[in-house]
Order: sequence, then C-alpha cells, then structure tokens
Amino acid sequence: MKKVLIIQQVAHEGPGSINDVLSGRDIEVDLVRAYEGQSIPKTLYDGQGLIVMGGPMGVCDDDRYPFLKDEIRLIEAALKMGSPMLGICLGAQLLARAAGTRVYSGTSKEIGWYPLSFNDNGQQDRLFEGLPASVNVFQWHGDTFDVPEGAVNLASSELFPNQLIRVGENAYGLQFHLEVTSGMIFEWLSVNGEELEELKGVIDPDVIRAKTSTMMADLDDMGQSVFSRFLTV
Repeated sequence: MKKVLIIQQVAHEGPGSINDVLSGRDIEVDLVRAYEGQSIPKTLYDGQGLIVMGGPMGVCDDDRYPFLKDEIRLIEAALKMGSPMLGICLGAQLLARAAGTRVYSGTSKEIGWYPLSFNDNGQQDRLFEGLPASVNVFQWHGDTFDVPEGAVNLASSELFPNQLIRVGENAYGLQFHLEVTSGMIFEWLSVNGEELEELKGVIDPDVIRAKTSTMMADLDDMGQSVFSRFLTV
C-alpha cells in the first residue's frame, strides 16, 4: 500500500491509534473530513487503501448527511478495484450496504466493553491470525448488518452475530472499535451524554471508565497488530 485515504465522519471519531501505526511509514495519507464538507473522491488511486471511520449517524440518514451516498459510491468503486479497505463501525455498515446487503437497527445497543469471539475463518484470516479466540473490544453501536452474498463472517458477540466481515479478498468491516484511545472513549462518554442518559440503568459510564483502565493496553496491542497487517495488504 503506497497511499491511504481516511474518511472521518465527525470531529470526535478520528483515526486514533491508526495514526500511530501510520507514523514513520512511507505511506501517503489523505484525510477527508466529511463533516466539514470536504468532498469524497469518486475513486481510489492504484495502490491506495481506504479507511472509513465511524460516526453516530446511520446508513439510512443520507438525507441529513448526503456525503454518505458519496461514500457508498466510493466503496463500490473500491470493491470493483479490489482495493484494500477497512470500515470501522459506521464504515463497516457502509461497506455492507455497498456490497448489497441490508443494514438495520439491532434489538439493543452495545456500548462499552464486550467479549468478541472469532470463528474458524476469523482465526485463519491474515489480519487476525494468532489472536486469542475470544477478546474484549470496545463497542458503540445500535445498528447491525447481514453478511453480504459472497462475503465471510469472521467474528461475533453475544448480542450481534455479524461483528466482522471480509468482502472479497481485501475489504474488511469491523463493527467494533480497535482504533480508540482512552482519551477518545472518555470524550465519547461526554459528547454522547444524552444517549447515555436514555440508557440509564442499562449502560453505566462509570463501569466503562473502570474497564477502560484495565482493558485498554490489550486493545491497543491488538489494534497495532491488525492495522499493521492491513497496511501490507
């Protein structure tokens, strides 16, 4: 990979620890801040990868956020080219939609730290091979998606069976967040206070903060491994 295009949906959901992996590598990085009105390219350059970040909006909110339609068209082009792609949370949902399957509201929300289980395909995948069969990851979502035709599901959680998909050979959708830092998590707990208030008694921010202090190091190690492998695709 010679270049990578990162699409950021909102100010507080940046690349996080992905920046640490990119630092010092001979890879040209182009960051598009969609929330500032920066235009979404129609296609990728040869040898360019694509990383699509998360955001609080849904795939079907394209009337309020018209740049989502442009992102889906770009992902469709990337899939046709066989370009390396990483979609995180909303990015994974946009990948699923671009690959032809439905994205919809789940029966509950996953916000905080949850166990994730890799299936046999996930444990043998080049990005995740060698990781423990079960890991703790950070989640913040209510929507989910079906596995597109011809794609492969690699991991599940108790509440959401489709947590990690590979579409074709080079495109991955992660419903969970490997890129977060402790600072990002604490900011999200502040920025999304209204949503958390609606979930009072179900989601406890203090529990999330406590778990972050003990689980962050392992998540960061896993993210460093996965992102480094992705950049070699």
